[in-house]
Amino acid sequence: MSQPSPYVLSRAEKMIVDLLSQHGALSRTELAWRTGYSRAKIGAAVQSLIERGILEEVGDDESRGGRRARLLNFASNIGYIFGVDVGATSVDIALSDFTGRILSRFDTPADVRDGPDVLLGMIKDQMLIMLQEAGLAPEQIHGIGIGVPGPVEFSTGLLIAPPIMPGWEAFPIREYFNRVFTQAIVIVDNDVNVMALGELRRGKNINAQNFIFIKIGTGIGCGIVCQGKIYRGSSGCAGDVGHICVDYNGPICHCGNRGCVEAMAAGPAIAAKAMQAAQEGRSPILQQLMESNNGVLTAKDVGIAAARGDRISIGLIQESGKLIGEMLAGVVNFFNPSLILIGGGVSNIGYQLLSSIRQAVLARSLPLSTRDLRIEYNSLRGEAGIYGAIYLALEHIFTTSNAPGFEDDE
Repeated sequence: MSQPSPYVLSRAEKMIVDLLSQHGALSRTELAWRTGYSRAKIGAAVQSLIERGILEEVGDDESRGGRRARLLNFASNIGYIFGVDVGATSVDIALSDFTGRILSRFDTPADVRDGPDVLLGMIKDQMLIMLQEAGLAPEQIHGIGIGVPGPVEFSTGLLIAPPIMPGWEAFPIREYFNRVFTQAIVIVDNDVNVMALGELRRGKNINAQNFIFIKIGTGIGCGIVCQGKIYRGSSGCAGDVGHICVDYNGPICHCGNRGCVEAMAAGPAIAAKAMQAAQEGRSPILQQLMESNNGVLTAKDVGIAAARGDRISIGLIQESGKLIGEMLAGVVNFFNPSLILIGGGVSNIGYQLLSSIRQAVLARSLPLSTRDLRIEYNSLRGEAGIYGAIYLALEHIFTTSNAPGFEDDE
């Protein structure tokens, strides 16, 4: 089953819909200023979008003296979007309009190891429930953006050898959803690319043109924003930094190699080291937490113990931060970003993690590459993935064409 065709727009029209999805209602004057096009050009593009039922006038702008400008936004009946953020242990689903405004939301613990039939079936059923509650039909969904915790061949939307997702390789996710949502463009991408897109389009750093987003969770991944766009590489797997080696004598990673930073510094590695310390009696606080958790510890427990002053836990967090920072130093020297954003569930375990990452990056990177570099938590925190999934869909509902009739020449 092929996907529905996107709306084909001129470059000026595409810029207009992108601005409205990011900023909400804008006037023709504001659109001309933001795009750099003439008022006449914007007026013609807006009129075309109105005639095609994509935009409508929604009221008056604030008075700035003289006649008030008319505000433009997406037509109220144009349709809706689903954003889906699939994590290793959770799923977040949001129904939104074309401006990215979330209308309803559902999140639940889930395990990707249950396989695509179980997990996607649950997601599909929940989407239908959300539509029924909103009084909408599946045909009104025009886009579905999905972030998944594995390497994605972006052109096909297929997962390729996902290390923590058995049974998902080459599963036709797009076709699965198109059986029910027949009018929807379905776009699948790696979860950290989706998080980076969320920050790019909705976060406080929307003017940043070159930055990287590091997700630290069950694994470690990197979303790359280059010249204001997500950079995916030739096949879609750019940013898989979790498998950069930081110790050739380190433990064997699930990818089969030794000493990957993911195997030594991600959530499971932190938890395993904490359990060893508790079993050896080196941390009474971790021992107590393990006993109260039926003999199991997580990275979150290490954060709790560190907040209570446990020196072993603080050391484990600092060790992980140092390893991640040393890996990132090579990325900084290569890419020279202006900003590194840290996210993912494990990023919240303690300030020592961010501090250690910063120290290692600054110590091992070239002075020029770090002169203006900021390293901080992502501004959207846990919301980056769901907003990124929404904008992933929005970016592909509208496309541009070089065919006759779509030129932007005056």
